[in-house]
Amino acid sequence: MSDKVSVTVAAVIEVDGRFLLVEESTDDGVRLNQPAGHLEADESIVAGAARETLEETAHQFVPRALVGVYRWRHPASGVVYVRFAFAGDLGAQEAGRALDEGILRALWLTPEELRARSERHRSPLVMRCVEDYLAGRRYPLDLLVHYEG
Repeated sequence: MSDKVSVTVAAVIEVDGRFLLVEESTDDGVRLNQPAGHLEADESIVAGAARETLEETAHQFVPRALVGVYRWRHPASGVVYVRFAFAGDLGAQEAGRALDEGILRALWLTPEELRARSERHRSPLVMRCVEDYLAGRRYPLDLLVHYEG
């Protein structure tokens, strides 16, 4: 088992009852995930969520609330992921912007469509974040402190 802990950020974006997801190529095949990725050392947690959403969907994203913080250990690799998931405002799409390597496409799914594809989820956190969002879980962003120094 690995000792590695990886901090990730994710965007839970809902418009008209559908959620923005990405289809990505992984070592386990094509999987569904929220726009999400690894936090970079020089950015705030909130800025990381906005950056990952832009890189993976070509959409601007402004985080407005924290949906939750999640810990999950990948059963094969043993890597522990700590995910910060955000709700917020979807902005304009940047026409012609290339998506991150490994991202096949962005797509919109209803919760029912997402549940029906559970075998293709990148992790159990994908559905859990949507369920928490649907349950109304929203926490103020000032819980997160970006401290330099």
